[in-house]
Amino acid sequence: MERPIVALVLAGGTGTRLYPASRSDRPKQFLSFGEDESLLAETVSRVGFADETYVLTRDSFADGVREHVPNVAVLTEPEPKDTGPALAYAAHRIREQVGDCVLLCLPSDHRISGPFETVARTATRVAVETEGLVTVGIEPDRPATGYGYIKPGPSENGFAPVETFHEKPDRETATEYVREGFYWNAGLFAWAPTALLSAAASSPLAPMVERLDDGDHDDAFAAVDPVSIDYAVLEDAENAFVVPAALDWDDLGSWDAFERVLDGQDGNAVLGEAVSIDADGNVLASDGHISAVGVEDLVVASFDDRTLVVPKEEAQRVREVVGELRDDGRF
Repeated sequence: MERPIVALVLAGGTGTRLYPASRSDRPKQFLSFGEDESLLAETVSRVGFADETYVLTRDSFADGVREHVPNVAVLTEPEPKDTGPALAYAAHRIREQVGDCVLLCLPSDHRISGPFETVARTATRVAVETEGLVTVGIEPDRPATGYGYIKPGPSENGFAPVETFHEKPDRETATEYVREGFYWNAGLFAWAPTALLSAAASSPLAPMVERLDDGDHDDAFAAVDPVSIDYAVLEDAENAFVVPAALDWDDLGSWDAFERVLDGQDGNAVLGEAVSIDADGNVLASDGHISAVGVEDLVVASFDDRTLVVPKEEAQRVREVVGELRDDGRF
């Protein structure tokens, strides 16, 4: 008997680098950014082939999740501690509720087009056949410095063992990675809950797994520090595999990403309404109207009563603004 596919959508973040569109009570997964549906609703639609779908979020977002995607099961994590604790916690809870299954884990804030279902079904098949931990590797179309990379071993039957994971590189190193056939690490995973929990039991997540096994769901998060699933489990796993994917993919992590997903208007990427005069290479995003004159390579984002202006190449620094606003209780 085939194992059911359970899609697990991670929707606990706020998207700090997309401030001021995203705020503490309006996380980016609830926003549509010019499309008909929110990023979360798009993601849940993308995994419509799954036998069941769960969304893992924080308690304060749970009602919003139910509003955007009413036909999913909702899990809430006691506190956000990165993807390591989140994925281990969800795997344990879903195993309790569903039993023997294979999880397809994905973030709620990606834009993807192409044969996603085919890739996902391959990843879940490989996870069952190998009893291993499977990551989807996006075939890169440029030497991006904002993504991690995966070095594959020899490929066979549509997948390959992972030789090494690599952190976000500089431009020269990224160019070499692309030339050597590395993949982008997209944060898309497939595994049986037991496979992940077995690996987590000998990782920094071990205290959490032990408490979950004892039925102590409430205190499980308190037993571990924040850590990504890559650091906690995958980088040291001997049974990690990569399934290559030729997908149009972007994680919409920061405002400069919108240059790749929005239609151009007079040399600028525009979300909302804008007028530009002698302005080029800018990202202009607003829930109202922006006028840009004589400027280049800026992000100008204006939502509600907040406006952000930052050089496009420093778009990652928006999180510094959010840090100050959080300290003052104004995010």
